[in-house]
Amino acid sequence: MTIDRTVDRTIDKASNDRGDMSAFAENFPHEDFFMQQARKNGAEVGAPDPTVGVGGLIHFVVSLISAKSIVEIGTGSGVSGLWIFNGAPKEATFTSIDSEREHSASAKEILEEAGISAQRFRLITGNIIEVVGKLADSNYDLMIVRSPEDMVDVVQESYRLLKTGGVLIIDNALDGGKVADPTQRDFETIARRDSIKAIREDSRWSATVLPIGGGALVARKI
Repeated sequence: MTIDRTVDRTIDKASNDRGDMSAFAENFPHEDFFMQQARKNGAEVGAPDPTVGVGGLIHFVVSLISAKSIVEIGTGSGVSGLWIFNGAPKEATFTSIDSEREHSASAKEILEEAGISAQRFRLITGNIIEVVGKLADSNYDLMIVRSPEDMVDVVQESYRLLKTGGVLIIDNALDGGKVADPTQRDFETIARRDSIKAIREDSRWSATVLPIGGGALVARKI
């Protein structure tokens, strides 16, 4: 027992001596001028945007799978869209859905300022689950879900929308740790928790959770 306590103290000390891995991960990617401006705009209107670290993850996945058709739920202020276009092939198209018109307008403005052709993106404002229900089957290489609104239903729809081998990213999946705390029972936390559970228990997905930003779930449609 004495040995066990000694080992525990050694592990604790080693953990405390380590640097801040989260801060390091968040500072690893670099945001350009337009991304930084979009983030400032988002803060002014209260739009949910990915952290810098999650933006880097989105860029990496887009580049890794050469995603040509991307759909996003929760437009934010356009930060995510800029990361997508930064890594996507020239022929890639991007659809983003948000229930807040102000968010879509902010994203449209920054994408245009960044010189991205309006033919490459469409920003849809409306009832999220209704719009998602109208999207074509097996049409997307990548789907990003950010808004907790209708998240369980949207995640269920994601399997239909993605091509085989397509990737789903749930941004802020852990809500900064709230999802891992069983005492947290608010609507948004439960929606995220149930969405993660649905993916984990569905053998049609191969998935992992990464502790960057507010937590990111990455799943591949088998």
